[in-house]
Amino acid sequence: MGKVLIIGAGGVATVAAHKVAQNKHIFTEIMIASRTESKCIALAKVLNEKYGTDVKTARVDADSVEELVALMGSYKPELVINLALPYQDLTIMEACLQTGCNYMDTANYEPKDEAHFEYSWQWAYRERFEKAGLCAILGCGFDPGVTSIFTAYAAKHHFDEIQYLDIVDCNAGNHHKAFATNFNPEINIREITQKGLYWENGEYHETEPMEIHKTLNYPNIGPKESYLLHHEEIESLVINYPTIKRARFWMTFGQAYLNHLEVIQNIGMDRIDEVTYKAPLADGSGTVDVKIVPLQFLKAVLPNPQDLGENYDGETSIGCRIRGLKDGKEHTYYVYNNCSHQAAYEETGMQGVSYTTGVPAMIGAMMFLTGKWNKPGVHNVEEFDPDPFMEELNKQGLPWHELHDVDLELD
Repeated sequence: MGKVLIIGAGGVATVAAHKVAQNKHIFTEIMIASRTESKCIALAKVLNEKYGTDVKTARVDADSVEELVALMGSYKPELVINLALPYQDLTIMEACLQTGCNYMDTANYEPKDEAHFEYSWQWAYRERFEKAGLCAILGCGFDPGVTSIFTAYAAKHHFDEIQYLDIVDCNAGNHHKAFATNFNPEINIREITQKGLYWENGEYHETEPMEIHKTLNYPNIGPKESYLLHHEEIESLVINYPTIKRARFWMTFGQAYLNHLEVIQNIGMDRIDEVTYKAPLADGSGTVDVKIVPLQFLKAVLPNPQDLGENYDGETSIGCRIRGLKDGKEHTYYVYNNCSHQAAYEETGMQGVSYTTGVPAMIGAMMFLTGKWNKPGVHNVEEFDPDPFMEELNKQGLPWHELHDVDLELD
């Protein structure tokens, strides 16, 4: 039924590829491509042995529209699943337009030279995708992704008017490392060191990084200090649900993580501009000036997120806490998923944070290929019917739970 090209071979791509291979009745042909084809080949070998799937591989530089066009033009996928870096969203979207391929990703575009992300760059492609009769699905991970679908489900089934939305993301796992990030360190540190941003009364309000925080209780986990961050799904949700008076995003961090992060910032290792480093010549005859980006160097020495799974225990808990009106009365609603790091590793060899992003990416691709989510243009996931996606979450390893009229712990 479906021929897909997965771009990327990191933790999220590995999980998505496992889930794609598990659903061979939907995904009939699979190719995995990245800058390092050896990683694709190793992953394909595992999938072929485990699921009997003939997964093809290729090398491609996702920064190069020319290389992407050549690959898509020769392979001709029905859908390109972009699980590369957010820097590469626009080049991949451009290549899709040039080759007539549909597109999906899990995170919005972020320029390399600025620690800033928003949807405007990708929304600018709306008219071109519409005219080409192609569909682009944005932000189909967990957050963004499932959290937006949770909101759409709540609006469809439980509320006439959503007024207050708080997205809460807790990782209560322990990877037993002094300091490590759960996904690409460069992207992770860039995102969480930005100023916070939330929506209230028709406008955005900016905060200092980690300025606003609150202890929240998470199912099966308990109390965790949660920090208000800027996160991209808020941007589309307040447009698609204009009754929202306030929307915020919260994420938990342990004190040891925050201490390390403070040191990284204090010594300038979070810088994304180039600095000159005098590197010694191999023969010891002197030095040569080399340009390095401190944050990219830090990424090279930190643990690889793909290698954290084996000793990772505990679980994640991510959901939406919503307050609004139904039949003129105020109600609260909490919908969430808890994911075990150990269970994720046993199934896919990756930890829970990769799993919670990779599984929804596969389900989004399934929604497109089965015709449930397919309309020309550029769309955020909450613009589609949430029901078939919610049904697949329960089948594909991310079961959800809901609580009605409970204390949301958030004013």
